[in-house]
Amino acid sequence: MSFSFTGDKPIYIEIAEQLEDSIFVGIYPEGTQIPSTTELSVSLQINPATVLKGMNLLVDEGIIYKKRGLGMFVCDGAVAKIRTKRRNNFNNDYIVPLLSEAKKLNLSQEDIIALIKGGEK
Repeated sequence: MSFSFTGDKPIYIEIAEQLEDSIFVGIYPEGTQIPSTTELSVSLQINPATVLKGMNLLVDEGIIYKKRGLGMFVCDGAVAKIRTKRRNNFNNDYIVPLLSEAKKLNLSQEDIIALIKGGEK
């Protein structure tokens, strides 16, 4: 797994998002251990507290959990939780604005479908 920071968001949020994405695409399957706070902070050359803050976001969402003395692990059902979260975000970030703009443009459902399929009506 490689991290890239865009600078648009706080680093701890980017860490959480990139770990979440790695879980979602199967790099870290459910029930497996993820890299430790120390491993990530050393490899990324950032403060361990920043890494931990990002991990704690995922703990709060029920995506990962801590086994005392062993590290952080991916929760059972994490992929389904991520999928649900992303579907909701997709709806709120893309579909709702799309439908709002389509209504302003007086586009029909068929017009929208044609645009999505790549044609123009």
